[in-house]
This record gives sequence, C-alpha cells and structure tokens, in this order.
Amino acid sequence: MDARLSREGIVGARLSPAQLAENFADLHPPLDRHEALVESDRCYFCYDAPCMQACPTSIDIPLFIREISTGNAVGAAKTIFDQNIMGGMCARVCPTETLCEEACVREIAEGKPVKIGMLQRYATDIAMAQNKQFYNRAPSTGKRVAVVGAGPAGLAAAHRLSMHGHDVTIFEGRPKAGGLNEYGIATYKSTNDFAQAEVDYVLGIGGIEIKHGRMLGRDFSLSELTADYDAVFLGMGLAGVNALRAEGEDAAGTENAVDFIAALRQAEDKTVLPIGRRVVVIGGGMTAIDAAIQAKLLGADEVTIAYRRAKENMNASEYEQDLATANGVVIRHWLAPKRVLNEGGKVVGLELEYTIIDGDRLAGTGETLAIEADQVFRAIGQSFRPEVLNGSGASTAFEGGKIRIDAEGRTSLAKVWAGGDCVSLGEDLTVSATAQGRDAAESIHKSLMG
Repeated sequence: MDARLSREGIVGARLSPAQLAENFADLHPPLDRHEALVESDRCYFCYDAPCMQACPTSIDIPLFIREISTGNAVGAAKTIFDQNIMGGMCARVCPTETLCEEACVREIAEGKPVKIGMLQRYATDIAMAQNKQFYNRAPSTGKRVAVVGAGPAGLAAAHRLSMHGHDVTIFEGRPKAGGLNEYGIATYKSTNDFAQAEVDYVLGIGGIEIKHGRMLGRDFSLSELTADYDAVFLGMGLAGVNALRAEGEDAAGTENAVDFIAALRQAEDKTVLPIGRRVVVIGGGMTAIDAAIQAKLLGADEVTIAYRRAKENMNASEYEQDLATANGVVIRHWLAPKRVLNEGGKVVGLELEYTIIDGDRLAGTGETLAIEADQVFRAIGQSFRPEVLNGSGASTAFEGGKIRIDAEGRTSLAKVWAGGDCVSLGEDLTVSATAQGRDAAESIHKSLMG
C-alpha cells in the first residue's frame, strides 16, 4: 500500500467557503407560484388516488393539489398537516420516488410523475412562513404524558396529544430537538435551519415542554416515567451503530457515518471539517449515500461505496444511487469488508472480499482486493439498545431486536406506547415515524379518556 496516502492525513475541506456554499445549496430549489400552478394542473385527481394509498400518513394528495391549483396554498397546507404535522420536512426528505410518486398514474403512463413532494413543500412553506397555526388545544384533560425523544415520532405524538388537551413533556438527550431531521440527513436536503423552524412550528400549539440533556437509562428510568405520568411514548430512535466486524476497524480514520453526517449538519464552518482524499463508505442505505455524496462535496478526490450485495438489494432508492454517481461517487457491489489496512495506526486502505449468493445465504469467495483509503465510514445500520429501558427489558417484548408494538403502537408494558425507528415496524423513514407517533397519540388519548 502506498505510504504517501498518510502524509497529508485527514484535513479540513479543500474547497473555498464559496464553493462549499454552492455545493451544499438546496438540492431541489422550491417551486415559485407559477411553477406550482403549472405542476398542480398535471394531476388527474384520480378517484382511487393510488398516490394517497402509497403515503404512510395517508395525506389526501389529490385534495391538496387541487387546492394549490385554485390558489389556496394555505388550505393545501392544512390538508397536509391534518395527517402529517411534519409535512414540511417530509416534503424534503421523503423518498417520494418509491412512495406517492411511484404510484402516480402520470409515472405509470409517461414516466414523469406529478411532483408531489415539491408541491407539498410549496404549500407547507407558505403556511409556516405565515406561522399559520391550524389547531387549537382542546380544554385541559388534566392528564400528563411523557414522550422520550424529540424526533419525528415524538414530535408528532406530542403535537396530537397536546391538540387533545393533554400536557406533554418531551425528554431529549441532545441539545436540539428534531432527531434525525436535525442530525441525520444530508445537509443539502434541508437548508436554512429548517429542522429547527419546523420544531418551533410544531411547538406553537402550546402545552409541550422539552427537557434537553435528559436521556432514558442515564438520567431517569422507564419505571419512574410510568409512575409520574399517565402514559409514556417511546420515540428515542436507534443509538447503537453496527460494527464492521473487520480486522483493524479501530484504526484512526475509521468512523461512523451517522456521526459524520451529524457533525456536518451542525458545523457553522464547513472548511474545518476533516475529510480524506480517498474515502470508502461501507453500506447500501440512505446513510451510506448521504455520507458518500457529502464527502465528495467537501472535496474528497475519490469516494467509493462498497456494498456486499447487488444494486437492486440496496436500501437506497435507485434515484439516490443515481444522485451519488452523478456527484462522482463510485458504487461497487458484491464486496464485503475484511480488513482495515493501517500504517502507524492510521487508515491507508481497505481489504474487501468478493461475495456471492450460495444457496440462500451470502458467502465470501476467498478472492480479495484492496482499495486505497485514508478515511472509512461505517454505514451498515444502527441497532436498538435495550439496556436504556433500565431493567424493564425483561418485561418488554422485542421483535427483530426492536420494541414490539401492536397496530396502535402499544408495547407489552402497561401505559407505554412506542414508535419510530426503535420499534419492530419501523422503516427508518421520517414519514413512517410521523405516522406511528400520530397513531400512538390517538390510542393514548382514547385510553386516557376511557
């Protein structure tokens, strides 16, 4: 392996502030009024609305598009928020290409769907800019609900509970609310601190208090919450990061992709962010794509995604894969990490093994190759840490390593509901987490009111 790779090490971004600002600008600039009206006129307003059926939050898509077409953008926003209070962020980060837009009749007939996500953003941005609050709190019920985690699931649950007149306290371990919307998505997908603007909008209903720096299992226990509150909603997401299980993965320069993305989103000066010249990302999901593209945008010379299976097996959509390659990222398939190569404890490369499908399982072929790298990102999934439940894990039912819930979000524990990435039904999507938080809140309300 070429020792020259370690001379410069991992340094700050090699691009100017102006170039970085251009690279990390809004991926899809918002529609103006004329563009929105033209696009809304493309909708067939299908009677069976396949787009609506494909939406995890069941937004009445034909209705809100018709409202936009008649010049009623604020009314369209209410239609969206009725089902999805996080509709502004979902319009930015939702994989619409595999959900509503994939089901669009225009996509099936012409290969060019109505831009549902862009129209949703158009409407919600207008309403939020006007701080148009559509919901008033019901008279106080005197009931108190604790929500663990201020991510999409927790915020959606808190908003719906407050709307029903319950007092909500959110316990959030991080300095900012928003969860993955704040810390876990590509910077170019959500610009101008939109995640915090959305948090402020959600909290605008009143009756919701957020306590930051408070983490379940460290600062309080689940049993304390169930004793002090009438109900508890768990929406703390996933805290564990899966290991590569490759020799030498502790070498300097081997990092978690989620930490890299979080640091990038919180950085006020991107020129000081450390980035290698040759970067390898291990994984095939959205986190891998986001990390790889942003490494390239920061000035990495070469960025490679290595995935152990075929292109069609990647969790990232084909659109996102194409976005990565359009930004100069090389995606290589049928490769699994075997050994992190290092000199003096610093990464200089990665040895990978070619893989095949042997029967019904993935197997190594024994044939390997080495890729030069001075930075390696792990993006092979996150896991739930049951120890945070502080002794209640023995009585909490799990499924697939996550909390098991029923159709209403109930866990096996009395008074405890859950939703988002920490549950067995989680799909690691903002829109799915929002739907689960909303539905659990309705179930909690029904339970509290007898």
